[in-house]
Amino acid sequence: MEKANRCMPKIFHVNWFRKGANGFLWPGFGDNVRVVDWILQRIDGKDVAVESAIGLIPRPGSLNLEGLKEDVDMDELFKLPKDFWQKEIRDVSTYFQNQVGEDLPNEIWDELCKLEKRVEEM
Repeated sequence: MEKANRCMPKIFHVNWFRKGANGFLWPGFGDNVRVVDWILQRIDGKDVAVESAIGLIPRPGSLNLEGLKEDVDMDELFKLPKDFWQKEIRDVSTYFQNQVGEDLPNEIWDELCKLEKRVEEM
């Protein structure tokens, strides 16, 4: 791993409350440790992720689902609705402009612009 990458903070985003047609997509509470395990594997440098427009997501089969009491629709769980992400980018941009303003580092604006470009290409 390059020196610069070792210094970069490890940031992960999880939406435990995302819903599908039949309720929550992830079983929740007691099973959240399965996602934490995946995060720790990523930090340890294991090959458990794939690139997506929004960043790295679990590689198929990399989340431990053994013993789950209910089925998890992995396709739906990791579906990336373009319209949702377009709105998310607009909302974040508005927040940055209205709440942070000129104090926001240019690097963060750059990352948001890169995300917007990747989402447009979806």
